[in-house]
Amino acid sequence: MGRIYKDEKDDWIAVCLKYLLFVFNFLFWMGGGVVMGVGIWTLVDKGDYLSLLASSTFAVSAYILILAGGLVMVTGFLGCCAVIREQRSCLSTYFSCLLLIFFIELVAGVLAYVYYQKLSEELKQHLSKTMTQNYAQPGKESITLSVDRLQQDFKCCGSNNSSDWMHSVYIKSQEATSRLVPDSCCKTITHLCGKRDHPSNIYKVEGGCISKLEQFLADHLLIIGAVGIGVACLQLVGAVLTACFMYLLYKEEEEDYSDV
Repeated sequence: MGRIYKDEKDDWIAVCLKYLLFVFNFLFWMGGGVVMGVGIWTLVDKGDYLSLLASSTFAVSAYILILAGGLVMVTGFLGCCAVIREQRSCLSTYFSCLLLIFFIELVAGVLAYVYYQKLSEELKQHLSKTMTQNYAQPGKESITLSVDRLQQDFKCCGSNNSSDWMHSVYIKSQEATSRLVPDSCCKTITHLCGKRDHPSNIYKVEGGCISKLEQFLADHLLIIGAVGIGVACLQLVGAVLTACFMYLLYKEEEEDYSDV
């Protein structure tokens, strides 16, 4: 089994620690997959809306989770190898990796929480300006697609209400062809359906797209923050177990040295 088990009074402690570390690393590896999955899911499923945000904090939080998730999965495998080999140098490296990933995920969680606090104000200041000034403008194709998808996905029209489009550069231009709102406001999209802004034809939602997008992003920021901080706390448990196991190895080495 290893020289650490020669001392009978420490045998049960060492065995328990070793198996606990194996269980922890398995959970740690699974947690890494969850963290990476949440980060990828956030970017893939919500990526179209990122161009509508004034800051990149939301995207940065997701990228940090992907990085941390990948490191967690690699570290979980290395942790199993370190426990099997029972070498303090390997365990020290593993312990350092746990602390590094802990701080990375903690940063992701804190960023998500901080951004959550200022999300409402950012959307109110930025989204209305983006929709009225950049929609269907040259070089702003990604924003146009994002706004169209936003209005269709959330069944809304305009930043606060459909009348916001009256101030749009696009609606005021000849390119709009007498539309009152973009066609993406329509419940059933057909060519030039935006000419008629009756509630039976377009989405009329209280609070407009701002309230819908705010709730949507807030929910996912809470998920990012909870996953990041939750897995970070799990790593503290692993760090404590690793430190205890390293202490037992050190103690055994000292006893062996004194016997020589």
